[in-house]
Amino acid sequence: MSDSEKDSELEVAIARFDRSVGRLEASLQGLEARVRTLARIEADTRQLINERARLATDLDKASARAKRLDDSAHDVSRRLVVAMETVREVLAK
Repeated sequence: MSDSEKDSELEVAIARFDRSVGRLEASLQGLEARVRTLARIEADTRQLINERARLATDLDKASARAKRLDDSAHDVSRRLVVAMETVREVLAK
């Protein structure tokens, strides 16, 4: 094999190597972009989980308040009925 054939084969090998390195670099850039996207998704997911927990707590508080209001309304209604019956009895006498 002559020196020029060796040089030609070497140039071909170097060109293939350069193309391979280029594809590897492009692949790494794509991987880095996907990792950044995944990190953003994870951060958004954590934020949504925290927001859900806060909303669940707020809902529990609102439900407890609504129950207290309902119980109070029931008690007021019962007292009004008793008061109306007392007034009827007094008027009937």
